[in-house]
Amino acid sequence: MALYLLFESASGYSLFHAYGLDEIGQNTEAVRNSVLDLTRFGKVVKLAAFHPFSSALDALNQCNAVSEGLMTEELRNFLELNLPKVKDGKKAKFSLGVAEPKVGSQIFELTKIPCQSNEFVLELLRGVRLHFDRFIKDLKPSDLEKAQLGLGHSYSRAQVKFNVNRVDNMVIQAIFLLDTLDKDINSFSMRVREWYSWHFPELVKIINDNYLYAQIAKFVENKSDLSENHIPELSELVGDEEKAKEIVEAAKASMGQDLSPIDLINVQQFAQRVINLSEYRKKLYEYLVTKMNDIAPNLASLIGEVVGARLISHAGSLSNLAKCPSSTLQILGAEKALFRALKTQGNTPKYGLIFHSSFIGRASVKNKGRIARYLANKCSIASRIDCFSEVNTSVFGQKLREQVEERLDFYDKGVAPRKNVDVMKVAIENALNNATEKDADGQIDEASVKKSKKKISKGENEDTESMAIDGPIQFVTDGEPETEKKKKKKKKQKLEEQPKNDVLDESNGHEAEQNGTAKKKKKKSHDEVGDDAEAQNGTEGKKKKKKSK
Repeated sequence: MALYLLFESASGYSLFHAYGLDEIGQNTEAVRNSVLDLTRFGKVVKLAAFHPFSSALDALNQCNAVSEGLMTEELRNFLELNLPKVKDGKKAKFSLGVAEPKVGSQIFELTKIPCQSNEFVLELLRGVRLHFDRFIKDLKPSDLEKAQLGLGHSYSRAQVKFNVNRVDNMVIQAIFLLDTLDKDINSFSMRVREWYSWHFPELVKIINDNYLYAQIAKFVENKSDLSENHIPELSELVGDEEKAKEIVEAAKASMGQDLSPIDLINVQQFAQRVINLSEYRKKLYEYLVTKMNDIAPNLASLIGEVVGARLISHAGSLSNLAKCPSSTLQILGAEKALFRALKTQGNTPKYGLIFHSSFIGRASVKNKGRIARYLANKCSIASRIDCFSEVNTSVFGQKLREQVEERLDFYDKGVAPRKNVDVMKVAIENALNNATEKDADGQIDEASVKKSKKKISKGENEDTESMAIDGPIQFVTDGEPETEKKKKKKKKQKLEEQPKNDVLDESNGHEAEQNGTAKKKKKKSHDEVGDDAEAQNGTEGKKKKKKSK
């Protein structure tokens, strides 16, 4: 059997004919050893056809199609034009070797060309790739390298541009920046407290909040200049008039040393930097909340925006988090403790990043592991809904949160929680109602309509199947008296007709068809009645076969 090789290069499609395989051997090792020798490999594999790409954009489109396992019209025309034609009803006397099995399966489905992809074919294609510039005369090695470099850059750029997880990257960067800002603001605030405490040490005991302390340090500057006239402005900053009076009184009797104007200016500028960082941290938190509500609304409503963002960043993306089982999600962030416990054969950790959730803090000591396992299960469900659902809704996250609340009550008070099936039914109904309300035209989505139609048709089929199993179908219109009259009419018709028709009418189970045939039989002649009976006999036989099946 002849073997053809399809090679996709950066410059175009090429087809090679491998016809002297006995010279290099049929096994993979023999091909691997002969690939490096061009004189030996060139006698076996020869170029059959070459189709260059028209432009760089065309090369990118063909590369994307091959990576997705699709066959383009250009590739199909190239193969049908250069490969031997296969007659209908006969097997092909050749096979096509491809590097991508998905492309080979689609080629076989659409063109019926037999394809194969194994180690033997891959080694042959490796030799073709190694000596490709020597097989084509007009192609220079420099031109091939330029085409490969340009196609590689454009393909990588397209993959980054159409990355599914590109929105997750914003959340990951935001939560990393938020954590670093928290550390920096805390260290800078402590530095402001230490620096300004040389001048006004009593202010530390009065004001505990770091952001508020930096604002007051910037406002007061020199404590000797502070008087009772500044109490209204201080009360606006602090939010309490008594504390403002306490600050003024403490400034009058302060034991701190005086600072030079240059030192006070530096303290004031540093306090302003801390204030700016704190304000930016608030804006960044609001941005993170909005992004989490867009990307993972169910996870955010279940466990919170910050903890959900930390889970996504630790997993790498939302899709990676959705692929994690609940047992992995439970200890996500406690990998060191897990491996240390496995090494020392100690107790494994019960929770990782989900420890920051309020549910675990509210649970008792003996129930922390239980609620962590239950919460990880619900987080896994919520992340999968957010990752794979097309509708952006937080209904499922709210219902899952209610389930965790009920589980806490069950551990503390013994109140039986609802079943998961019942809760999910309510969540699905609420999600459908919200989807219908959001439609501006008041029209239900086509997908939901199709699903409802399928459910209705399935219900009707089940009803008919159950009726067929229980017994014969009886059509009752107004009651029993009419059925008896119909039976009398049937007996009179049977007496008038031939004995053959008598047998056919008894086998006929549908009364509507019997009434219609009875009216037609009165108008028809005796011979036509026999023909109609034979036709009915054929249709009834088919119906009986369907019922038996």
